[in-house]
Amino acid sequence: MSEPRDAGGDRLPGGDEGLSTVLRPVRAGSGFEEALEQILQVLRLGLVSYGERLPSERELAERLRISRVTLRDVLKVLQDQGLVESRRGRYGGTFVRYRAGALADADPGAAGRDELRRAVARIDVADVLRFREVLEVGAAELCASRELTAEEEDRLQICLAATNDAPLGEYRRLDTRLHLTLAELSGSPSLAAAYAGVRATVNDLLDRIPLLVRNLEHSQNQHAALLDAILEGDTDGAREMMREHCAGTASLLRGFLT
Repeated sequence: MSEPRDAGGDRLPGGDEGLSTVLRPVRAGSGFEEALEQILQVLRLGLVSYGERLPSERELAERLRISRVTLRDVLKVLQDQGLVESRRGRYGGTFVRYRAGALADADPGAAGRDELRRAVARIDVADVLRFREVLEVGAAELCASRELTAEEEDRLQICLAATNDAPLGEYRRLDTRLHLTLAELSGSPSLAAAYAGVRATVNDLLDRIPLLVRNLEHSQNQHAALLDAILEGDTDGAREMMREHCAGTASLLRGFLT
């Protein structure tokens, strides 16, 4: 499969992993609001990294099925908030200034824990984590039950390898890409879209706690076992491994909340 390219023929940053899950046609009558929400999800999920270029205006408008005028209004809001910047010239475009997971490698200390508690007060964490588990476990089971193509299997292996080789500051973004790919390959666009939303909320919480190397090593072992189960068509094994993996994330968050 050829890699997606922007209007100038350059490969889009990060390929297309996750973008097709998040960027979907918006409903008539709420184009501006839904387009803003979806592009914010792209930033919060780290699907386009800090300093990299968003897809071209033409591609974004086509994916979202909105006019270029509406899209420019959305990008203007993001620029006013300091989340993106516009550059002119041959190598211009809209570049990301938001750094997904920027807080993740810092020692949270008392101030960080207070910030996490304030974030938690705004959402029902238990409900978010339950919903995330239902979606992730379902996606893993569906993936294992499907006859994945060689290309789809390669996508999973590439995503897993990227998390194995990731620098600490990039890990959460690449971990998100792996999970989004699993959701997309479940074969249910509705499940994938719902997962993108809940994952953004989970990342908002995870970005406020430190990345623990030992925990990441454990997560990587689970990722490898999960992919083995999926590629072997072991639905029970895939479901239980994903359930265990989600439980680990939930425990980690509870640990920092108490």
